Amino acid sequence: MFSIIIPSWNNLDYLRLCVQSIRKNSAHAHQIIIHVNDGSDGTRDWVKQAGVDATFSDGNVGICWAVNEAAMHARFDHVLYLNDDMYCLPGWDTALLARAERMPSDLFMLSGTMIEPRDTGNPCVVVGDFGDTVGSFREADLLAAAPGLRRGDWAGATWPPTLVHRRWWFKCGGYSTELSPGMSSDNDFSMKLWQAGCRHFIGVGDSLVYHFQCKSTGKVVKNDGRRQFLDKWRMTQSTFDKFYLRRGQVSDGNALPEPQDTPALRWALRKADLKRRLSR
Repeated sequence: MFSIIIPSWNNLDYLRLCVQSIRKNSAHAHQIIIHVNDGSDGTRDWVKQAGVDATFSDGNVGICWAVNEAAMHARFDHVLYLNDDMYCLPGWDTALLARAERMPSDLFMLSGTMIEPRDTGNPCVVVGDFGDTVGSFREADLLAAAPGLRRGDWAGATWPPTLVHRRWWFKCGGYSTELSPGMSSDNDFSMKLWQAGCRHFIGVGDSLVYHFQCKSTGKVVKNDGRRQFLDKWRMTQSTFDKFYLRRGQVSDGNALPEPQDTPALRWALRKADLKRRLSR
């Protein structure tokens, strides 16, 4: 079973649907831990009645502080981070668990595969419009179409839903709070796992969640995460995604190879270094 951590900021309608989908469409009775940012929309009262574990902050502390606080209460070996604007489809958890059990060690990051209503050019998602709000959500149509929405596994797992072993969550320090409220914190956590020796970053093609797209992050004042990532790791996120994680490429389930020392990689690192130096 998983300890599922869900940060939420005054997003009760989506949060309620998310929790309902976990309970309805999961094969196992997972632990659900919600961090309530503010919660003045009724979320505080709802979680107290919903039979879930919860942590609270008076205002919006952002994703990083929220997920770290929630993770402190995880009871199971696998910690799964899920956004509150996601709906889990049947089989989502068994597909992740089956892949986790085939890993050669507990050092891995797995992602479920998002179905999104709009095409943003992301090679890791399945595009399918089943509504972009709770009110317009066509749940029955989505469930009927689900078998045809599965895809092959892909490399470069980073985005929620993400599954890691709790030992590595804490060994890597969880999400970096200097990136609050959270832009680029997913990429940063993947880099921390890479630095720890993780080479299995796999998107599981038959673990499906429907994502309503930016119903939480779309209303927050964002940090300049890309710049912070560059300053911290001395490369751009796009360089990390392309040359290290090979995001969007077909995954055979094996460990990712080390990045090849090609002219393209050397040029990308030089450009990043120049950008970092010139903008100081």
